[in-house]
Amino acid sequence: MKSFEVNFDGLVGPTHNYGGLSFGNVASQSNSQQASNPREAALQGLEKMKALMDMGFVQGVLAPQERPDVAALRSLGFGGTDAQVIEKAAKEAMPLLVASCSASSMWVANAATVSPSADTADGRVHFTAANLNCKFHRSIEHPTTSRVLGAMFADPEHFAHHAALPAVAQFGDEGAANHTRFCRSYGEAGVEFFVYGRSAFDSRYPAPQKYPARQTLEASQAVARLHGLSDAGVVFAQQNPAVIDQGVFHNDVIAVGNGELLFHHQDAFLNTEHVLAELHGKLQARGAAFQSICVPRDQVAVEDAVRSYLFNSQLLSRADGSMLLIVPEECRSNPRVWQYLQSLTASGGPVSEVKVFDLKQSMQNGGGPACLRLRVALKETELAAVNPGVIMTPALYGTLTRWVNTHYRDALRESDLADPQLLLECRTALDELTQILKLGAVYPFQIN
Repeated sequence: MKSFEVNFDGLVGPTHNYGGLSFGNVASQSNSQQASNPREAALQGLEKMKALMDMGFVQGVLAPQERPDVAALRSLGFGGTDAQVIEKAAKEAMPLLVASCSASSMWVANAATVSPSADTADGRVHFTAANLNCKFHRSIEHPTTSRVLGAMFADPEHFAHHAALPAVAQFGDEGAANHTRFCRSYGEAGVEFFVYGRSAFDSRYPAPQKYPARQTLEASQAVARLHGLSDAGVVFAQQNPAVIDQGVFHNDVIAVGNGELLFHHQDAFLNTEHVLAELHGKLQARGAAFQSICVPRDQVAVEDAVRSYLFNSQLLSRADGSMLLIVPEECRSNPRVWQYLQSLTASGGPVSEVKVFDLKQSMQNGGGPACLRLRVALKETELAAVNPGVIMTPALYGTLTRWVNTHYRDALRESDLADPQLLLECRTALDELTQILKLGAVYPFQIN
């Protein structure tokens, strides 16, 4: 039976703005308060989806959240009509309004952790929505995320959905941005690699000093239990706290994996030799030949990796067994990173080609190609059970492009978020989107 790794990219929402909300995300903070272009951001994302579809990869779409999140503002004490809630929040607590308008759900690498059926005890694909409780603007995402995933992967014979972990610091969970799966073939049992920043209960684990470590060991362990993963199919590794303090807020900013290959920076992990040895041993037991490409710090410094998002790239397997690396334009603009990539493809190793995409709107807010996609490994029968409305086709690309051009603004500033008309525009757009993607009622304004 054929198997596929499907990339479900987040569709950028109509309130895409540079709020600078993510402490520890250097790009997000450095571009705070600048004017954004939601239309351009969404079209850039759609162009990447279409390009991968055109190259023969199975590509899906994951819908954005309803923003502004009026319900979140009401829970914080702002009352009246929806328009009055927005007006009061803008007057009394503008940072809360900005948070309620965040379009960060576009980075669906944080939406959930996914375990393929080949790894799980019950033979189903398991999804656990991430609680994202480190940041308020992201912690309000998981209820809608769960409904959207449930509408996309609805067949209980093939798919199992778990609620987000308890929203407390001990179980901080950032989803697939800290999770990678290695395997010989997408349809065979693999090894799931969970990377955490700290332990909530064991002080022996070193912690970063400047920026928060968002993922806990205990959260990763809980997700592995929920998904029915065996000890033989799991490796837990701690991220290097020193690189977290340099702006590596998720593991996917310093490492990326696919198939039997891990592409990582020299400073990505603590106890790197032990981590690589455990991955090698467990993959070997499953018939896979683990490989790693370590990028030396004297060729690419951590600062260069963070600024270029070299590792926040997509590593994709082609039919001939070679791998393609999808990187943002910022990699080509960085001489040291680009020189390294040229040497990488010339080396005759598994990465045979690098393709560059302009994702400036996303990059300026702190997310690159890997942030924009949630990977789901599916067997042929499971892919057939996915809601077909969310699988990218030439017709869907055309429809979504027209939809964006109809509903999205071409400029958005912080002051624009106080306009109640923006809420009406967003709801009109999203109501139409659920019909395009055949999702049913998934947004609060459609349910309540």
